[in-house]
Order: sequence, then structure tokens, then C-alpha cells
Amino acid sequence: PGDQEAGELGLAAVPGRQAAFRQGLAAAVQYARTVGCPRIHLMAGRVPLGTDRAAVAGEMETTFIENLRYAADLLAQEDMIGLLEPINSRITDPRYYLNTPQQAAAILEKVGRPNLKLQLDLFHCQIMDGNLSRNLETYFPLIGHIQIAQVPGRHEPNSPGEVNFPYIFELLESLGYTGYVGCEYAPKGDTLEGLGWLRSYWDSRGLQHGGTSKAAK
Repeated sequence: PGDQEAGELGLAAVPGRQAAFRQGLAAAVQYARTVGCPRIHLMAGRVPLGTDRAAVAGEMETTFIENLRYAADLLAQEDMIGLLEPINSRITDPRYYLNTPQQAAAILEKVGRPNLKLQLDLFHCQIMDGNLSRNLETYFPLIGHIQIAQVPGRHEPNSPGEVNFPYIFELLESLGYTGYVGCEYAPKGDTLEGLGWLRSYWDSRGLQHGGTSKAAK
């Protein structure tokens, strides 16, 4: 993430911070190797203060592509995957450089490395673009990880909001998604009590708590 006390939120697309990005990546790889995590979120970072997004877009993209190619080559040696996550600029972070799946897909195509994937957080995607079903279908070949939270409160998936998560989960199953779905939400209360939504969902699908089929037992 860079120097968060100085207002940084990632370095991969920030001009002039390439050396710090490489140091941070090396540390992240060490952590990931130790805990056995094969995926690392390569955070793009923010548009520098006092600059216009459009004015620096070209330089930031060039920096991003250069850093991503370096990261992909390093991660390939570790059999790891690098992830790009668009973060919405309407509510969460107005200055974040990477804010739509369309932008991420275009950059991934330019970088051209098979071990770089899209980390699609449906909370951010809904706020920036909506059209979740078509976006999931369109970008499915690029997806390496999915995260969820209800919109707009960013709480549990069964809290009041815009997104029909049972439908989304069934769509992911129909598309053949076999990866993790990260619950990146802020619990409205107690974390464990808040996980009741998952137990209810498993029950509705005839599954044991843990996602295994009752019939298989």
C-alpha cells in the first residue's frame, strides 16, 4: 500500500515511486510465501494531490504497465498471481487511479501476462457501472478473485441494498467459478452473528454448513 500515513494507497501506477513499489512487492511475496497465499493484490494507487486525473492518466498508465510486467515476472517465479482491483471513485476513493473493470481489462491486455488477473469487487463495480451480470460474463476469463459487500452500506450481503446476492452466487456457479468469494464488508454488528447470512444461504441450497451437499453425506 505504500506510505499510508502520507496518504498513499498503493504505488503500482504512481510515477516516481517505482523503487518503493518493488520493495513493497518483495515484502508482500515473502509474506505470501510464508502463509501459503498464491495471490497478491497489486494496488494501483492514487492520482497525486494537486494534479488533474486526465492530465496524468497517460503517465500513470505507462508506470502501471511497467510495474505490472516487473511484478508478473517476479510472481511467475513463485507460481503466484497478481491481482488488479478497481476501486470506485464515487464514494470510496475519488483519487484512486484504477476504478472500473473496463479500465483494468484494457491494462491487462496491454501488459499481456497470464499470471495477472482481475480482482472484481462487486461493491465497487455496482457503484461505478452496475450491469453486474453482463460484467461478470464479459470479464469472467480475466477474473482471479471476487469480493462482495452490499450496496450502498457495505454490510452483509443480506442487509438492505441494491444487489441480489443469491442470484449472483448462482450466476457464478453457472459460469463455472471455482475460486474464493471474499467477504470484504463491514459487519453491522458482531462478526460471527453477521455470518448467519451464509448459513441461511447454504440451507436454502440444501447444503451443509461448509458448502458440501447433504445428499453426498
